[in-house]
Amino acid sequence: MPAMRHPHTEPQTAERNEERLTQLEIKLSFTEDWVETLNQLVIEQQAQIDGLKRQLQAMRLESPTDGAQAARNPRDELPPHY
Repeated sequence: MPAMRHPHTEPQTAERNEERLTQLEIKLSFTEDWVETLNQLVIEQQAQIDGLKRQLQAMRLESPTDGAQAARNPRDELPPHY
């Protein structure tokens, strides 16, 4: 024998479920927007990192690698007014 349903509880449950579904859809929408924002930020930061790596590599190529830097006299680095 099927269980008896109270006629007033089904519409309330359906309304409550509809409200919950609506709230979940809203949260999902905000979450998707936030994830896209974070994704764009990561892309921008990666571009910055790549640029800094290129700059560092260029600086390494410009600097002496034969130990000449260690042989420099620290007085050569003083500003001219000393």
